[in-house]
Amino acid sequence: MTNPLLARIPQVERLLTHADAQPLIARHGRTAVTASVRQRLATLRTELTAPEAGERQPPEAETLLQDVAASLEAAARSQVRAMHNLTGTVLHTNLGRSLLPESAMAAVIQAMQSPLNLEYDLDDGGRGDRDDLVSPWLRELTGAEDCTVVNNNAAAVLLTLNSLAQRKQVVVSRGELVEIGGAFRIPDIMARAGAKLVEVGTTNRTHLADFRNAINGRTAMLMKVHWSNYAISGFTAVVPEPELATLAHGHNLPFVVDLGSGTLTDLAAFGLPHEPTAQETLAHGADLVMFSGDKLLGGPQCGVIAGHRDLVARIKKNPLKRCLRVGKLTMAALEAVLRLYRHPEALREQVTTLRLLTRPRAEIRAQALILQDAVATQLAPDFTVDVVDLMGQIGSGALPVDLLPSAGLRIAPVAAGRAGGSALKRLQERLRQLPMPVVGYVRDGALHLDLRCLLDAAALLRDLPGWSAKPGRQGASLPTD
Repeated sequence: MTNPLLARIPQVERLLTHADAQPLIARHGRTAVTASVRQRLATLRTELTAPEAGERQPPEAETLLQDVAASLEAAARSQVRAMHNLTGTVLHTNLGRSLLPESAMAAVIQAMQSPLNLEYDLDDGGRGDRDDLVSPWLRELTGAEDCTVVNNNAAAVLLTLNSLAQRKQVVVSRGELVEIGGAFRIPDIMARAGAKLVEVGTTNRTHLADFRNAINGRTAMLMKVHWSNYAISGFTAVVPEPELATLAHGHNLPFVVDLGSGTLTDLAAFGLPHEPTAQETLAHGADLVMFSGDKLLGGPQCGVIAGHRDLVARIKKNPLKRCLRVGKLTMAALEAVLRLYRHPEALREQVTTLRLLTRPRAEIRAQALILQDAVATQLAPDFTVDVVDLMGQIGSGALPVDLLPSAGLRIAPVAAGRAGGSALKRLQERLRQLPMPVVGYVRDGALHLDLRCLLDAAALLRDLPGWSAKPGRQGASLPTD
């Protein structure tokens, strides 16, 4: 027996010609709207013929088109979302690491809109080398004879090992066989590169004699790897770079250093702990140094290999270089960032990463005090909101034991026990679903929002009504300081 309710379902064409459908067609296109309408009507038929449907009546056309509009908006939403990083970790790998300076963003836009001399020599009109776009800056800033750029520092390590040590041995201290995010392990990369790892020393102590005793006719290089995301303290011994360089060169071997995060400026000048720079490492005798572009350097994701001209030339001849090379957008952004380093007096203001790393706690706390009432009004009476001092971190394996004095908001549920934990979980879920998601961290039964990286407080406040679980709650306005 035919269900009489099905006959009351509007036809597809009736919905498509409805006045409420015209803005949807203009925004999403007739094809997408038609498909969404058909899907909604199919779902409705299933709902109306279900045993539990009873005498339920089909929705009006306006209601159906509202459902279609919601479905289309959800499907059209970009999967790449701008976010508020309130985790306290400046270089957060999961959130994209460095924020590009304005000059780099402008360079990327220009590269997207116009042809550029990516591999074109403007002097002689012949084919050029894309590394030439940045090599003059890198040579000047690091003291290297030449350089090449690949898509990240892991690729830099892989390409270097495969080019210089395939089917040969690479000597590394056992204490430097690190694993970083995503299960990236130095021993695994060596194996994939076709190199044979030779571990020397112990986890906490390695001496020059350990390296010397490991050298034989199959040794390709001596390698040093930055500890990156951990530190060894106590009864330790590390061979200084100049001594390793002297030993390597005495056996006609290259000395290669993986700096990991890497930096081109002395962070101590900005009140941060010192981190080895590419300049220092090459000055200590390293023949090649590898480092990231999107960490302490404050640029786009890439990996830089810099050092002796003949070694770089061998690396660039490797067929893998083409597989790992970067495109024009990365080159444009990297070149713009490198130019900023020629003006060290303005680095703090111009390089976004350095500006975030060096924000004083007093400034961050003042921002927290401004936001406190607005957030508390929105979340009352379910949560309390307090301004607290916090300790953040640099992130991405840079200076893992050094913390950054910061400040932010502590949002605690009024309910105790399991109910409070559930309320906190629901709040985190709501914050992740905002037009511009907000991510903090939970500690001691409260959500902490570290404001060190909050560059756009107005955007956060625009989404404030979505923080509350209560429908219709209006967000508070931001006081001016």
